[in-house]
Amino acid sequence: MKFLDQVKIYVKSGDGGNGCIGFRREKFIEFGGPNGGDGGRGGDVWVECVGNLNTLIDYRYQQHFKARNGEGGMGQNRSGANGDDCIIKVPPGTEVFAEDGETLLADLVNVGDRKLISKGGNGGFGNAHFKSATNQAPNFANPGLPGEELTLWLRMKLIADAGLVGLPNAGKSTFLASVSAAKPKIADYPFTTLHPNLGVVRVGESDFVLADIPGLIEGAHEGAGLGDRFLGHVERCRVLLHLVDATEEDVANAYKTVRRELKAYGNGLDKKKEIVALSKADALDPEMLASKFAELKKAARKTPLILSAVSGKGVKEALYALIREIQRKDADEAIEDPDADTSWHP
Repeated sequence: MKFLDQVKIYVKSGDGGNGCIGFRREKFIEFGGPNGGDGGRGGDVWVECVGNLNTLIDYRYQQHFKARNGEGGMGQNRSGANGDDCIIKVPPGTEVFAEDGETLLADLVNVGDRKLISKGGNGGFGNAHFKSATNQAPNFANPGLPGEELTLWLRMKLIADAGLVGLPNAGKSTFLASVSAAKPKIADYPFTTLHPNLGVVRVGESDFVLADIPGLIEGAHEGAGLGDRFLGHVERCRVLLHLVDATEEDVANAYKTVRRELKAYGNGLDKKKEIVALSKADALDPEMLASKFAELKKAARKTPLILSAVSGKGVKEALYALIREIQRKDADEAIEDPDADTSWHP
């Protein structure tokens, strides 16, 4: 299944049905009164979060969505039927923006969440509605009101417990493949990963969802390398695992580059709990590895983990560090809101 995290769609709610101009016509009744019925209401457009989707690829091939119009009123005081609603189904973590791309209309996180986006037009009144003591045979009715037309942006942000960040070719996909059943593309060149990948990681009796996003480069927060969209996928993560390639010539600068992009992007990414790890440790001799370790420790102001996804060195330590932080965040959220459901829903 192809991954697509942003689409532009057009929606229109249904028009209201026209009111009817009708009069009672029966044998031996010379002057029957008005009996035109009201028009039906146009259908609404809803956005609903469902659990069996993890991409917006369907909306690349269909961008127009319209609710049904209400039916017109009829004689004998019969009202027209209301139009059927149009329901746009999206995966968890989808945000709905107005045409300007900045005004947030809805944020659908949990399965079952739904939001009214475009309201259908009201049906028109039939002429029976306008009968009065001074006008007992009105010869007019209301037309139905038109529905609303909107252009929307749908943006999906992955819902994961932990996220992998780092420069391109830092070993993120290799790490994800080694700790989960995910099968991301792995190769020895930058930007092998072109879209985010998710994997479920089992640690002891617990499991969590780990997201691998494409590598970040300088200027990512401004869209360089599509970095601004990639960064959005780690907004909902509880903890970040920052991988720094041990074979980098300047590991300190590699670390600081990613940190600058997280801070410049905003939305609290730079405030998230971060676990730093020196990856590809198997590629260096002990003396060189110790030198890189010292440089990274000074730049990060914390003791980094040393790991190699190929040999398995340090992988368990990294996973247990992630699960401890996730469980701590869950406990904090439970204290703040005892009724909140902090479990992840696939």
